[in-house]
Amino acid sequence: MNLFSPVTLGDLNLPNRLIMAPLTRSRSGLDGVPGDIVVEYYRQRATMGMLISEGTYPSFAGQAFVRQPGLVTDAQIAGWKRVTDAVHADGGRIIAQVMHSGRVTHPETNGGHAVLAPSAVAIDGFTRTYAGKLPYPVPRALSLAELPGVVEEFVQASRNAIAAGFDGVELHGANGYLLHEFLAPSANQRTDAYGGSPENRARFVIETTTAVAAAIGAGKTWLRISPEHNVQGALETDPIDTLETYSALADGIALLGLAGLSILHKDPSGELVQHLRKRFGGPVLINTGFEKITSLQDAQAEMSWADAVVVGRPALANPDLVKRWQQDLPLNEPDHSTFYTEGSVGYTDYPFWKN
Repeated sequence: MNLFSPVTLGDLNLPNRLIMAPLTRSRSGLDGVPGDIVVEYYRQRATMGMLISEGTYPSFAGQAFVRQPGLVTDAQIAGWKRVTDAVHADGGRIIAQVMHSGRVTHPETNGGHAVLAPSAVAIDGFTRTYAGKLPYPVPRALSLAELPGVVEEFVQASRNAIAAGFDGVELHGANGYLLHEFLAPSANQRTDAYGGSPENRARFVIETTTAVAAAIGAGKTWLRISPEHNVQGALETDPIDTLETYSALADGIALLGLAGLSILHKDPSGELVQHLRKRFGGPVLINTGFEKITSLQDAQAEMSWADAVVVGRPALANPDLVKRWQQDLPLNEPDHSTFYTEGSVGYTDYPFWKN
């Protein structure tokens, strides 16, 4: 398959198979409302096959980062509607990543709300908050009675995303955030139906994905996972347990008819990823560029193992990445110092190719 050939993912017809990864950019202010520069940032990148928004929080407790956008308030929904309108006006497609921080936050970031997780186990490390760099707190373990309410937060945020004009939703089940915390044995030490065995640890992610698919349509629903990524305290170091956990997850969502499963993993051709691809049975997106920047050669190679390729930093620094890769043009280099700052520098000022 060719990177630049069309593909259908769920309800969406994409002109190419290059997907912009969800990238935290911290440009949405204290109120979490996307403004003018956020509109411009996404509009500039509309030639990608599909854009995935940065992680958006489904509840105030679920805010992970300073200046992170949300999908909770009317103002946030209206802000995102301006973004999606701009992307659509330029012929693009965009889905919202719905991301609950879980324990990857602090009351000084999420407005004083309780930090919630599957179990009362803190991350060993520090987080950047509005009050500076602080150690991660011990989270409060969610009670059994609270879990349906958290599922409903994902559902309502997904409905809000559709109301805001997004073409679908990607549930963030990766990188150590709440959904991933249920999957990872290091973060999930529950002894009820949502902890212990691989099947139990997969249960909450399956239930959340099922509920969102029922609410907005399976053809508009994606799930992102990162098995064995081992970041932010979500450790999956036992290969057998990891295989069993993610096999249970794949089996639990396989019949839903989802638009796609996005897998972040350094070895897309390896046994685990290809086993999950076969088990899931639907479209699979591959993302290998967390620890290293994905090159055109990487992306072309990854097309042997997936239906589309997710790229982050090349799209961040090159709003016209599709053209540059298609014509083998030089690339802008991403400026790491401006990834999480405020303003347009390092955000909307990366130049387009001029010819």
